Amino acid sequence: AGGWEKERRTETMKLKTAIEEIHLRHTFTISRESQDVVRVVTVELEDGGLTGFGEASPSSFYGEDAEGVRGDLELLEELVSDADPLYYRDILEQAAEVLGDRRGALCAFDTALFDLASRKLGAPLWRMLGLNPLRTPLTSFTIGIDSVEKMVEKLREARQYPILKVKLGTPQDIEVIRELRKETDAVFRVDANCGWTAGETIEKSAELKALGVEFIEQPLPPEELDAMEEVCRRSALPVIADENSIIPEDVPRLAGRFHGINIKLVKCGGILPALRMVHLARTLGLQVMFGCMIETSILISAAAQLGPLADYLDLDGNVLIEDDPYAGVENENGRLLLGEDWVRRR
Repeated sequence: AGGWEKERRTETMKLKTAIEEIHLRHTFTISRESQDVVRVVTVELEDGGLTGFGEASPSSFYGEDAEGVRGDLELLEELVSDADPLYYRDILEQAAEVLGDRRGALCAFDTALFDLASRKLGAPLWRMLGLNPLRTPLTSFTIGIDSVEKMVEKLREARQYPILKVKLGTPQDIEVIRELRKETDAVFRVDANCGWTAGETIEKSAELKALGVEFIEQPLPPEELDAMEEVCRRSALPVIADENSIIPEDVPRLAGRFHGINIKLVKCGGILPALRMVHLARTLGLQVMFGCMIETSILISAAAQLGPLADYLDLDGNVLIEDDPYAGVENENGRLLLGEDWVRRR
């Protein structure tokens, strides 16, 4: 006979979704919003006695909310009913056809499906991909915008972290970094979240470099992409794209405008598109960072599986919250420990 034939399955894969509220340790402020509570959408995919966990932390900036993501996921119930999770690429291609550009739902489904497949194969995703966990970079810890005094207090609480990401986009940005620098010799990274102009970025970059800042993340609004050519050329520090780096198709136009890209699973739609973004970035000579929203250990652990592929990590969303319902990859003072364990509910 020859050829492949679809195996007859006796199990039925089941999809469960929930909206969960998580609470932050401190009010988290960036240049455009503040948050105390975040609503995430979690997914459980059950098959043959095993459960894979997935998550989306939808952002209104990208036109999504928890109710919409959960509703989108319900469109996949028929797709999963007779599917074999080990054929995850086929399933994800079909899911992408159903969901289109609704990437929050795709991310939650993608991460749950990869988690389930890895459990069935008996190996965590980093091992399935042949990655060396010892090559995982340290992750930064994020300090949100606040008064200078409050930001110094937050830094003191995070003194054990060797890399600190500081949110900027205020009239006193340089003063903030000067005051924080008095407290620590940690590596600083700054994120303006679209809050600067091109001229501001170029001017501030020299002062920030002198204060020990490693790079600047997304200084300009995403619609000002052309202005980033001059910034990229004249900035004293590397610039990393975030709001301009959403899906694989974005990556080619970022070469020459940024020095690297920030990949977030919930922005791009999960692990499969994230891998495509890594390969595109490397082809174009761009550096790679994996970042996050405010997320539970489900999504942080999923992104951490790809950590050995990155130059930089900013996977601290779970340590910024006080009531994470899940346990996953451990964060030991910025070092993410990739082991053989999977995510579980506490």
